[in-house]
Amino acid sequence: MTAIKHALQRDIFTPNDERLLSIVNVCKAGKKKRNCFLCATVTTERPVQVNVVKVKKSDKGDFYKRQTAWALRDLAVVDAKDAVKESPEFDLHFDKVYKWVASSTVEKNTFISCIWKLNQRYLRKKIDFINVSSQLLEELPKVAEESVPSGENQSVAGGDEEAVDEYQELNAREEQDIEIMMEGCEYAIANAEAFAEKLSRELQVLDGANIQSIMASEKQVNILMKLLDEALKEVDQIELKLSSYEEMLQSVKEQMDQISESNHLIHLSNTNNVKLLSEIEFLVNHMDLAKGHIKALQEGDLTSSRGIEACTNAADALLQCMNVALRPGHDMLHAVKQQQQRFSDLREQFARRLASHLNSVFVQQGHDQSSTLAQHSAELTLPNHHPFHRDLLRYAKLMEWLKNTDYGKYEGLTKNYMDYLSRLYEREIKDFFEVAKIKMTGTTREGKKFGLHGSSGKLTGSTSSLNKLSVQSSGNRRSQSSSLLDMGNMSASDLDVADRTKFDKIFEQVLSELEPLCLAEQDFISKFFKLQQHQSTSGTTMNEVEEMDGVALSRSHTSGVPQTVSSEKDMIRQMMTKIFRCIEPELNNLIALGDKIDSFNSLYMLVKMSHHVWTAQNVDPASFLSTTLGNVLVTVKRNFDKCISNQMKQMDEVKISKKSKVGILPFVAEFEEFAALAESIFKNAERRGDLDKAYIKLIRAVFDSVEKVANESQKTPRDVVMMENFHHIFATLSRLKISCLEAEKKEAKQKYTDHLQSYVIYSLGQPLEKLNHFFEGVEARVAQGIREEEVSYQLAFNKQELRKVIKEYPGKEVKKGLDNLYKKVDKHLCEEENLLQVVWHSMQDEFIRQYKHFEGLIARCYPGSGITMEFTIQDILDYCSSIAQSH
Repeated sequence: MTAIKHALQRDIFTPNDERLLSIVNVCKAGKKKRNCFLCATVTTERPVQVNVVKVKKSDKGDFYKRQTAWALRDLAVVDAKDAVKESPEFDLHFDKVYKWVASSTVEKNTFISCIWKLNQRYLRKKIDFINVSSQLLEELPKVAEESVPSGENQSVAGGDEEAVDEYQELNAREEQDIEIMMEGCEYAIANAEAFAEKLSRELQVLDGANIQSIMASEKQVNILMKLLDEALKEVDQIELKLSSYEEMLQSVKEQMDQISESNHLIHLSNTNNVKLLSEIEFLVNHMDLAKGHIKALQEGDLTSSRGIEACTNAADALLQCMNVALRPGHDMLHAVKQQQQRFSDLREQFARRLASHLNSVFVQQGHDQSSTLAQHSAELTLPNHHPFHRDLLRYAKLMEWLKNTDYGKYEGLTKNYMDYLSRLYEREIKDFFEVAKIKMTGTTREGKKFGLHGSSGKLTGSTSSLNKLSVQSSGNRRSQSSSLLDMGNMSASDLDVADRTKFDKIFEQVLSELEPLCLAEQDFISKFFKLQQHQSTSGTTMNEVEEMDGVALSRSHTSGVPQTVSSEKDMIRQMMTKIFRCIEPELNNLIALGDKIDSFNSLYMLVKMSHHVWTAQNVDPASFLSTTLGNVLVTVKRNFDKCISNQMKQMDEVKISKKSKVGILPFVAEFEEFAALAESIFKNAERRGDLDKAYIKLIRAVFDSVEKVANESQKTPRDVVMMENFHHIFATLSRLKISCLEAEKKEAKQKYTDHLQSYVIYSLGQPLEKLNHFFEGVEARVAQGIREEEVSYQLAFNKQELRKVIKEYPGKEVKKGLDNLYKKVDKHLCEEENLLQVVWHSMQDEFIRQYKHFEGLIARCYPGSGITMEFTIQDILDYCSSIAQSH
C-alpha cells in the first residue's frame, strides 16, 4: 500500500500541488467488483483546500488516473455502518450517498480518522460521524496531538504525514557509505555475526569519541543550550503572534463568508425579481384585452361592414387571450382566474348575441326571398341567392370563431339555417318544377295530373291496347301504323320533331338551373360554416349507375343532421341533403311525366342526365349534386330499359291480318324510326354503351319477330315477308352505319338474299313443265349409268318424243306464262320496298339458267339431231322487258 501511495503522490497529486494524506482501497457496494482508491488530499498553497479524490486504474494501461473529486466541505455525513461489529462497509454523503466497501477494516478506520482530523483542523465544520465506535472517536484527538509536535502545526500536512510515513529512502551519500563499508568487509555476506561485531566495536569507539568531544566542549554546549532556550522563547512568541493572526484571519474569514452569503442572497433576490417581472409581463401582454375590443364584443354593430370587422378582430383577440399557453403555476393565481372568468363571460355574451343576430338574418332572408317568387312564377328560372350569400359571408370569420369557441351554438345555427333554407328552397323548387311541367304539357296547374289534356291535343293511354295490333294491307299501312301509335305511349310517331326538341330544351334548362343552384349553395356552406371539401371517390359514378340498375336504392332523407359525422365532407353532404331534400322527388316526378308523354323521351333524358352527372363528378364525385343526379340517372336508365322492353313486348304480341298482305312490318319501321332518333340524340354522348346494348336486344327481337310473322302469314308467302323486311332492315343499318350492328347488318343481307333466291325459285317453279319432266327423266337414265349419247335410243326419250314436247311450248305460250308470273309477283310484293324489278330481274336470270341447262342436255344427249327450242334467250329477254314495261 505504501508503494501505491508514493506512486499516486508522484504521478497524480504532485503535478496538481497536492499532498496525499490517507488512502483506502474500495469498491462500490452491490455492484461488480471494480476496485478504486479514495484519497484524502490537501493543497500545498493557502488557502488550504481539502478534497476527497477517487482514483482508478486506466483500462488502457497500468497507470492510474484521477476520476472524481469532492470538496470536503460538501461532505455531510460519514456512516461507518456498525459501531460495534467491525465491517468494511461505509457511506459518504456528498450531493448523494456513495456506498463503499473497503478492502480491510483497518484501512477504513484509518481513512475515517484522517477525515475527522482534517475536518477538525481546516473546516471547523460539524460533519456527522454516525455508527463510528465511540472508542475510536475518543482516541482520535490523542492520536492527533501526539502525531503533531509543537512547532510543526504550521506545516501543510501537519503531523499526519510523519505518523503515516514510517519508511524513508536512503539518500545518495548514505548509499555510498554503505557500499564502501561493505567493500571493506567482504566477509560481511558470508559471516554476518562477525560483521555485526565489527560494526558494534566501531560504534562503541565512535560513541566514546563523541562523549569525549562533548565533554571537551561543555562551554560551547552551554552556549548552544542558551541559544536554544532563546530560540524556543522566540518560537513561543511567534506562535502567539501566529495564533492571534489566525484568530484575526478567522474573524475576517467569517465576515467574508457572511458577505459572500449576503451577496448570494442579493443575487438570488435580483434573479427572482427579474423572473417575477418576466412572468408579470407575460401575463399582461397575453391576457390583457383592449377596452375597444371589449366594447365591440358587448355593443358592436353586427349589421354594418365596419362593425362586423371590429367584432371579428375583437373575437380573434379574445380567442388568443383565452388560448394562451399558461406556464406552470399561472392557473393558481387569483388574478388569472378572474381574467379567465371574465373572458368566458365575454365569450358567452358575444356568442349569444351573434347567434341571435344570425338567426334573425336567416328568417329575414326567408321573407325577402319569398317576395321574389312571384317574379319567377311564369319563367323557367330559379331565384338567385347570391346577394344573400354575399351578405352572410361577411360573418364567415365570426362563424369560424363560434365553431372554435362554442360548438353548441354553432351547431344550433347550422340546424336553424337548414330549417329555414329547406322550407325556402322547397317552395322555390316546387314552383320551378310546376312551371317546367306546364311548359312540357301545355296544361294548367289544376288540370295537370300526369295526363295530357288541353291545347296540345295529345292523349295518354294504356299499353294494353297494343296487344290488339294487326297488320293491314300495304296500301293503308302507314295510316294504320299512325292510328296504332296513337293508342300507346311507347311510340313517338305522334310527336313531331318540334315537340321532342321542346321537351329536350325544357329538361336541359331544368338541369342547367339546378346545377349552379346546388353548387353555389354547397360552396357557400363550405365557406360560411368553415367546412372543408375534399375530393373523393365515394360518389355515385357512371359505372355504378349500371351496377345499381335494377336494384332498389336506399334513399333516406333525414329530418335533421346527425349528432356525429365522420368528417366535414359528410356534414356538407348531409346539410345539402336536408336543404334540397325535394330535388330528387321532383326530378323523379318530372322524369315520370316525360316518360308518360312519350317513352322515347327517356333517350333525351338519359343523354342529358348522363352528361350532367359526368360534369358533376369531375367537379366533386362526393358532392350532393353528383350523388343526387347519380340516383336520378338510375331512374332514367330504368325508364330507358323499360322503353326497350316494351318495344320488344309489342313485337312479341303483334298479330297479322289473314286478309291483307303483310308488307313492311310496323315494328321494323318503328325500329328504323327509333334507330334514326337514337343516333341523332346519342351523337358523342357519354352513355353510348347503353344504346349499343339496347340495339343488340332490339335487333334480335326484330329478327325473331319477323320470322315469327313470316311463319304465321297466310296471305303473303313466307319468303316475301322475310325478303322485304330484311331488305328494309339491311337498308336501314347501311344508311345509319351503326358500328355495333355490323354483324346483324351482314346477317340481314344474307337473309334477304337467301329468301329472294328461295322466292324466285319457288315462284318461277317449272314454266316449261312437260319439258322439265322430260329432261328430269333423261337425267335419271344418265344417273342409272346410261351414257348420254345413248339416251336417244330409249323409247320414251327418243328424238320424236323430244320434238313433240318442244312443240308444246312456242314463244307465245312462254310469254303468256311469264306475264301471269309477273302479275303474281306484283300481287305479293308491297310498293314501299320497291323490290318488284329486283325480283323480276332475278326470275329472268333464273329462267335463262334453266333454258341453258335444257340446251346443254339436248346438245349432249341428242348430238347432231338439229333439235332446238322454239324460242331463244333473246326472245326471253324481250318477253321480260316487254312485260315489265307494259305494267
